[in-house]
Amino acid sequence: MSESMPATPSDAVAAAPAAKPFIRVAAGLILRPDGQLLLAQRPSDKPWAGWWELPGGKIEAGESTLEALARELDEELGIRVTDASPWVTYTHEYPKNIVELAFCRVYGWTGIPTGRENQELAWVDPKADLPVGPLLPATEPPMRWLQLPEQYLITSIGGQQGLAPYLEKLARALQTGIRLVQFREPSWMAVSEHDAYAAFKRIVQLCHDAGARCLVNSCHPESWWAQADGVHFRAADARAPLAATSSPPGDDEHAASAAARLRAKVPGLIAVSAHDIADLTTARALGADFAVLGHVLDTPSHPGQPGMGWEQFTLLAAQAGLPVFAIGGQSPATQADARQHGAHGIAGMRHLIDQG
Repeated sequence: MSESMPATPSDAVAAAPAAKPFIRVAAGLILRPDGQLLLAQRPSDKPWAGWWELPGGKIEAGESTLEALARELDEELGIRVTDASPWVTYTHEYPKNIVELAFCRVYGWTGIPTGRENQELAWVDPKADLPVGPLLPATEPPMRWLQLPEQYLITSIGGQQGLAPYLEKLARALQTGIRLVQFREPSWMAVSEHDAYAAFKRIVQLCHDAGARCLVNSCHPESWWAQADGVHFRAADARAPLAATSSPPGDDEHAASAAARLRAKVPGLIAVSAHDIADLTTARALGADFAVLGHVLDTPSHPGQPGMGWEQFTLLAAQAGLPVFAIGGQSPATQADARQHGAHGIAGMRHLIDQG
């Protein structure tokens, strides 16, 4: 496993050489209501002294991730966690060990964070240039993931007749906080690619005017990609880059080569639709910024097809190695539930466009 390529926990255990210790760690992203994040500087008597990291520590035998996190934050910072949820489990290989980091978002606690191990602390804006550094290498990915909003709107315009009212709804949704949109209109393409393209450009402009990003679904022509803020790949389309190579599948060089070629063509974010662990593995291999997993709950868009449910979603999200949005029956009313089951946020069509 290369240092830059994340792996699932089971992958990491299998790949870890006998001479290189494998360590499981719970790390907390302690977030204030104003979005400020707490970072800690490693003390002088520890490896990587002076580097900055997310507070946390080793998961002891018999502890759950959240139990370990609560204990470590009490020991390190003197706070009692009251509201925390699992987020992304990510594996990083250091020169001397392999660390599996179970990142959790912490929104509630009692007490005032204090460096009880003589470590320096700093509240920072994760969306701005950091006033402290350097960051531990394994701390860099979650700092990128925090740039993602927690709601992901997918268009469902249908055709030219629905464009005007949809633009009005979208403008209201953007005013109320939607900051990530996916243009996905496969049925419209079959009727008029010209009109669909004109609508796509209007949606992109509307998003940009509001400070939001717009991805384009891979069902649309590659020639559209340059005008979007990224590409959302259908599961089958995401597998294609890995297949389009003469290298033997399944190794790091093969995946890295495919990911590099894709990054060269995609101007911004890469997202992947996922329905099972194979799709999530593909997303991770391509270096996707996030995945959308589902459908979770029963939804009119999948009549007669029961959702996977929160239990299955939680099991899959824990193995993703990247942020995962829940889709299927999602709305602002389910967002807190999705977070507690390991989702970064929610994705949807009807309920997110109508909330404005």
